[in-house]
Amino acid sequence: MSHSLKFYIDGAWVEPSGTARLPVVDPCTEAPFAEVALGNAQDVERAVAAAKRAFVSFSRTQPDERIALVRRILDAYLERYDEMAATITREIGAPAKLSHAWQAGLGKRHLEEVLRTCETFEWQRKKGTTLINHEPVGVVALITPWNWPINQIVCKVAPAIAAGCTMVLKPSEVSPLNAVLFAQIIDAAGVPAGVFNLVNGDGPTVGAALCRHPDVDMVSFTGSTRAGIDIAKLAAPTVKRVHQELGGKSANILLDDADLEAAVTAGVNSCFGNSGQSCNAPTRMLVPAARHDEAVEIARRAAEAHRVGAADASDTTMGPVVSDVQYGRVQRLIGIGIEEGAQLVTGGLGRPEGLTRGYFVKPTVFANVNPSMTIAREEIFGPVLAIMPYRDEEEAIAIANDTPFGLAAYVQSADIARARQVAFRMRAGSVYLNYPAWDAGSPFGGYKQSGNGREYGEWGLEAFLEVKGIVGFGA
Repeated sequence: MSHSLKFYIDGAWVEPSGTARLPVVDPCTEAPFAEVALGNAQDVERAVAAAKRAFVSFSRTQPDERIALVRRILDAYLERYDEMAATITREIGAPAKLSHAWQAGLGKRHLEEVLRTCETFEWQRKKGTTLINHEPVGVVALITPWNWPINQIVCKVAPAIAAGCTMVLKPSEVSPLNAVLFAQIIDAAGVPAGVFNLVNGDGPTVGAALCRHPDVDMVSFTGSTRAGIDIAKLAAPTVKRVHQELGGKSANILLDDADLEAAVTAGVNSCFGNSGQSCNAPTRMLVPAARHDEAVEIARRAAEAHRVGAADASDTTMGPVVSDVQYGRVQRLIGIGIEEGAQLVTGGLGRPEGLTRGYFVKPTVFANVNPSMTIAREEIFGPVLAIMPYRDEEEAIAIANDTPFGLAAYVQSADIARARQVAFRMRAGSVYLNYPAWDAGSPFGGYKQSGNGREYGEWGLEAFLEVKGIVGFGA
């Protein structure tokens, strides 16, 4: 890809200050197919300085001007849509159909949602004689993950631009090429120089330099809880705003009146989507103890119906996990599940039959998992489901909430009123009832160690805004 060995700073593609490079590996073949430059503190300094200069004028633009800019970004995105999908397929191994419909599709939908949000957003309002004014927070650092890469880039960049912020993006070094393509889209849309800047690099170098930089006013981070803790510590001395969307271990409660065949099958497929590499995946399936064995058999059939293989194969429903590091982590946790006595229903250690190369994981289901087991408590980030029996509704709720995480929860019931009441008791930022359609306008973020703040819709826009009260304005 053109520009992969450069950074986008101050409206131009520039040479990095250092010589460090990193191969981009196709997880289906384990072979490098591209290379990106790795930045350092000097590159961060250039990018932050450009964003700081641009903020002076861009922060004073009117909302209508910025909305028109987001619309141009959407138009430019649609022109490169197929290329975006293909790029993500290659660098993370997502099946082509998934990349086209969802990986690239979510970028489009977030741009559209920001435009809808801005149509009705109250940038100013009067409260008595006081004027409440929403203003851009400043220069923001955006640090994004590899699993849904353009989704997390766009759901940060689009509202930040609409708010009037300027920014530096550090995408994951594991899946950086979609970010390079997005920078080309930004350039084609005519985004003013310095408003958007891209520096590739790793977390300990580029990420840390951004988080501690005194001219960065806010950090928006999506990634692991461990990294989120480090970011909060780095940002603390400058008291900058830190917005985090972190890990999850989401429970999926199947109440005793649910259609078990449909609910278990859909739950397995939701858990295994994107090769299990979703922070809000329903990885803990809670089923009535009296129907545990029935649920296990349904889950086995659903798991074994998946076709694991190359991302470009027409019958592939599940690609590889993203890297050798991720493959090793998933294998380690599957091994721990076996050692701790969970019942291995299907899947297990090693690659699926016939696949000798690539980071492919067997779709794995464990049953009779108890809440103290490692696979019930740690985020695995792979296609591994833990089925957990419960005695009654109260115990199901207690098990679901017995986790340091609180990103999402799922409730399945034939009685929507009953499902709603259980939803109110979930300690999670999002609760999904009966597998609803994805909603780009629903607030997304977590309780507890799953982070703070919310993304999407008006919450995503407000995340990048300061609130100013001008007292006596209407006197």
